[in-house]
Amino acid sequence: MANLQYERPEKTTDKKLPLKEEEASLKGTLIAVFMLGAFIVISWISVFSLFISRN
Repeated sequence: MANLQYERPEKTTDKKLPLKEEEASLKGTLIAVFMLGAFIVISWISVFSLFISRN
């Protein structure tokens, strides 16, 4: 096989990263997860009560 040598691209340090990025608020996500969980629990309870009432 041929002995291939690849050149690495030079690292550029022109771009400076911010020291601390502003964290996004996750309140909406938390509320949506709680609503989805409540929907699943209410659905499960209603189907279970329907199952019990028919036996």
